[in-house]
Amino acid sequence: MVPRWVGRGPLRARDNLERARGYRVVVDLELLAETLAGEPPYRARQVWEWTAGGAASYAEMTNLPAALRAALQERVPFSSLEVAHEARSQDGTVKVLFRTRDGHPVESVLMRYRDGRRSVCLSSQSGCPLTCTFCATGQMRFRRNLTASEILDQALHFRRIEPIDHVVFMGMGEPMLNLDAVLDAARCLPDLGVTHRRTTISTVGWLPGLRRFVDEVDEPIRLALSLHAPTDALRSEIMPVNDRYPLDDVLAECARYAQLRGRKVFVEYVMLAGVNDGVEQAEELTRILDPKLFKVNLIPYNPTGMYDGSPRAAIARFKSVLDRSHIPATVRLTRGRDIAAACGQLAAA
Repeated sequence: MVPRWVGRGPLRARDNLERARGYRVVVDLELLAETLAGEPPYRARQVWEWTAGGAASYAEMTNLPAALRAALQERVPFSSLEVAHEARSQDGTVKVLFRTRDGHPVESVLMRYRDGRRSVCLSSQSGCPLTCTFCATGQMRFRRNLTASEILDQALHFRRIEPIDHVVFMGMGEPMLNLDAVLDAARCLPDLGVTHRRTTISTVGWLPGLRRFVDEVDEPIRLALSLHAPTDALRSEIMPVNDRYPLDDVLAECARYAQLRGRKVFVEYVMLAGVNDGVEQAEELTRILDPKLFKVNLIPYNPTGMYDGSPRAAIARFKSVLDRSHIPATVRLTRGRDIAAACGQLAAA
């Protein structure tokens, strides 16, 4: 897919390069402007098409003159991230620890499924400031928001391994705290083969960003809510953000999204033994969720040290309560647990 900005005139200055919706978040604009000075405008399009298609270096871009490839290689870094470590799970999941140029850790995950899906879980921050008690990322030190380039470069890394078709913003960080960069990256994903309808942005309920997402985003990007408790009291106990933005306000905003977009909101619910997995919690969940607007993903807890995961029988009982109330519910297939790549386990040092 050719980005919309292609063909709008020579890319000879930073102002023109800012129009490059895809390319502007991948490289240093000043360096690119200098390197492409005097080149035909279609050169930037060619570079981006190769990059989005999985090229591993400028050297692979064979329809660019050799001298230009050499100049790009020398002057314009191909990625904003460096690979520090890679781990491979027995189930085919791949987790990569990246380092930003200023040394901050970022983890992201490629999940392979038997039906052929290739889904990438992207991080939006290095660490997370919201300290959910069941999440390993929340227990590590928060560094900073990632740039749009750093977010997109995670997806590009896995695109170089193989084609990808789904992306979830469910890695390190709260996407709604870094919404502009997240959306800049998400709007480039169709060029990598990931449609907006196969892109999901998750939130713990950070209302300022969530309201902006509902009001301002025209693309059919999906929304997921990390809920994990059906009452304010319990949710505040395990998710401090709930003290600031209570459940009724968050659910109302999610309902507004579903009504405006005509698409259900995914509700993520991690199953914590003896904490939130009882029949009474399931019944409370049926009272606060409209089955026309929400779909529940029950997530087996992946150990991070503080809780025990619910046994299968408890998960089945919980799901049966939702089923009786006709609330769509599935039990998420755990991927990458043996390499600490599963939901809630990302915690780079």
